[in-house]
Amino acid sequence: MSTPTTRIRALGPHPVRPDGQHVVVYMVATRRLSHNYALDRGVELARAHGVPLVLLEALRCGYQYAADRHHAFILHGMAEHAEALAGTPVLYHPWVEPHPGAGKGLLAAWAEHAVAVVTDDWPGFFVPRMLAAAAEQVPCAFEAVDSVGLLPLSATPRPFVRAHDFRRFFQRTVGPHLTTPPRARPLDDLPAEPRLHRLPASIAKRWPAAAPAMLQAQPEALASLPIDHTVGPIALRGGTAAARARWERFRTSRLERYSAGRRTISTEASSGLSPWLHFGHIGVHELLADIEAQFGPISPPEGTPRGKRHGWWGLPEDVEAFLDEVVTWREVGHHFLRHVPDAADYDTLPQWARTTLEVHAVDPREALVSRADLAAGRSPDPLWNAAQLQLVHDGRMHNYLRMMWGKRILEWTPHPRDALDVMFELNDRFAIDGRDPNSVTGITWVLGRFDRAWGPERPIFGKVRYMSSANTARKLKTTPEKVRDWTAHERQGQLAF
Repeated sequence: MSTPTTRIRALGPHPVRPDGQHVVVYMVATRRLSHNYALDRGVELARAHGVPLVLLEALRCGYQYAADRHHAFILHGMAEHAEALAGTPVLYHPWVEPHPGAGKGLLAAWAEHAVAVVTDDWPGFFVPRMLAAAAEQVPCAFEAVDSVGLLPLSATPRPFVRAHDFRRFFQRTVGPHLTTPPRARPLDDLPAEPRLHRLPASIAKRWPAAAPAMLQAQPEALASLPIDHTVGPIALRGGTAAARARWERFRTSRLERYSAGRRTISTEASSGLSPWLHFGHIGVHELLADIEAQFGPISPPEGTPRGKRHGWWGLPEDVEAFLDEVVTWREVGHHFLRHVPDAADYDTLPQWARTTLEVHAVDPREALVSRADLAAGRSPDPLWNAAQLQLVHDGRMHNYLRMMWGKRILEWTPHPRDALDVMFELNDRFAIDGRDPNSVTGITWVLGRFDRAWGPERPIFGKVRYMSSANTARKLKTTPEKVRDWTAHERQGQLAF
């Protein structure tokens, strides 16, 4: 089965080079060896041309908010790949940039004698700009292959401004795309020969493979890099094995109580998969395959889909609720950024939201809280502080708290533009799943994206949806005492900012 053409996007003008010496898969966003259309395509091209397959996985150090936290999580996955690919026909080249700009020319060097270069299509962070710049340097076919979700990025004709509209479009069009899932074990299709046994000398000299200490994210190795060392690694380990373990725990013990449990703090019924989905260590096709194996195949109803949250999949209610989150709400963000790449900018918010926010931008604030105090969880709101400290120490935040977290920042900053800037700074600096298309759509939702005007009109918020800490605490079934205990626990270590 060949890779669906709906998943392949040409990045440059050059054709496949038939006399090339290898095929390169440049792994940048879908960082896994299974259920990965880019690997499918790389294997397909390598077999067709009878050449070895090279897997280049690079980690830059010059990206915004680069820190030990994000580096370590990615490096865990790279170490896993190095072990899994040892002794296979694939030449794996893990490279970690020692200083900004050191990676310039690396991809071009591999592409110089390549049949083709295949990479990941992903609409978030700096990846689109990076691939556009790389396309100027790659002298052979250069393809971006989309493994983002069940619906290919190429399938939507426009950005959807309501999740309901996207859900209805998805239900109407996704059927044919579900018949061509990515392979569970694409590298099994590679013959034992030909293969490359070592890096070419010219590449090894300038861009040597990362040392074991670096791949294991050992503290002294991370300390050698020019990244933020004040944002340290979290307890969670990156990589597909850890992602699978988290998924199995959720699938077997939490999935069937997902709907009610995810809205409380104590039950912790949410999947917690977001970090691994963000870095591509696990993908939605694999989740769906496991769900179908456990609950039976999906069975959409006959007739025109109406975009309802429940009933379309033909699965238990809690399973459908989970799929709506991991499919509808995740994929609508990725598709939106494909069409609106500057969606993080204030000026791309809905006109109604900007109008009402500007009218109320001059409203007096009860308090203005500095960025340093916000980062350290020193606000007038104990529940907000607890959420922020969880973000600082654990790299994550309860999904429902994240909405209240953003709304309160709007109340403590001079202007909605400042609020948006602060939200992105705190989220992208500390969240292990920050810098994601869903970070963009989730944070801009706070200021009205994917929403509608609400009444009554309020100070500061205008017609933008209002949320209070008191109502949030009641919905999460928490109490002031629990919040104080949680905050005290998270403050251990007394980080300084």
